[in-house]
Amino acid sequence: MTATALTDTPSGVAEINSLGFAKPPAQTRVVVAMSGGVDSSVVAAKLKAEGYDVIGVTLQLYDHGAALAKKGACCAGQDIHDARRVAERMGFPHYVLDYENKFRESVIDEFADAYLAGATPVPCIRCNERVKFRDLLNTARDLDADCMATGHYIQRKTGTKAELHMAADPVRDQSYFLFSTTQEQLDFLRFPLGHLPSKAETRALAAEYGLIVADKPDSQDICFVPNGDYASVIEKLRPGAADPGEIVDMEGRVLGQHRGVIHYTIGQRRGLGIGGLGDPLYVVRLEPDSRRVVVGPKAALATTTVNVTEVNWLGDQLFDGEIACSVRIRSTRPPKPAILRSLPGNRAEVELLDPEEGVSPGQACVFYETGGTRVLGGGWISLRRRPAA
Repeated sequence: MTATALTDTPSGVAEINSLGFAKPPAQTRVVVAMSGGVDSSVVAAKLKAEGYDVIGVTLQLYDHGAALAKKGACCAGQDIHDARRVAERMGFPHYVLDYENKFRESVIDEFADAYLAGATPVPCIRCNERVKFRDLLNTARDLDADCMATGHYIQRKTGTKAELHMAADPVRDQSYFLFSTTQEQLDFLRFPLGHLPSKAETRALAAEYGLIVADKPDSQDICFVPNGDYASVIEKLRPGAADPGEIVDMEGRVLGQHRGVIHYTIGQRRGLGIGGLGDPLYVVRLEPDSRRVVVGPKAALATTTVNVTEVNWLGDQLFDGEIACSVRIRSTRPPKPAILRSLPGNRAEVELLDPEEGVSPGQACVFYETGGTRVLGGGWISLRRRPAA
């Protein structure tokens, strides 16, 4: 992203700078959400180098004292230190805000309760929705910022209004995690890395600016879940959550015992402890009230109809009736063709033209324009689902 010099045009109208404002970069204040990783650090450094009035803000989201020894997290301990060092090198102010209570109330508690209800939540989406793009964005406005920039790999383009699009690099694309961004938030947000063809270019920029995070590893786990061990976190937050129960087939026949529903997810095959029964069996349903894990053949995972709640719509036309689109039901899967039907109460029904396996309650279902990159919106997959015929 190259800063546009502000000069008088023949019409007397100032040129638009690289962030979309008709004034010089030095008069454009940008709050950059800095996690301490290479992506947000490059955003802050690049905008500062282009002459913008940059303010870096890092959120302390959980007890960093307990996380100091954990590599690959964000917003704690060493990461706060790294963000501060980047700000010092590039010469812009940096603030750390204590959001631990907000983060627990808005993200961690729901994560624990969703797992106990048999869902597979995506807390990173809730963090963006309820903390970074709500509370932090309001702080940016309080600081008289013109916009807030983040290191997310997603593109913001301007059509009849601001639009969300997939990142240029499909490997780094984070559009699945940002579907709940509202139009009002999108008008204020900027994503300077979304157009880059690869992460290698981001690291090259970090090295060019002499940032200490140039070779820092990417975050791998959910920040408050050490080593990806979800169950241990749930047990700590909700004592007694790992009560044992029965593993049953789809007819209700008991096949074995399990060590707690929270240890299982829809589509899981390994680690069930019921080998030697013939064809492979997969987790097809979780029944936390009866503490049962229901297993069945792979074919039982196939789903053609998905019910979605809390729909956030970003398309141009009113979300009403039926439209053709593409949908992504997991972050690791490509968008697939579907029919989207609006339902009362901010809900939708998604008809998949080709069955998908492992559709899990608590995951997001994100809508894209057919054959394109634009994010039309999305919602949360509910407990009700219709198996493929």
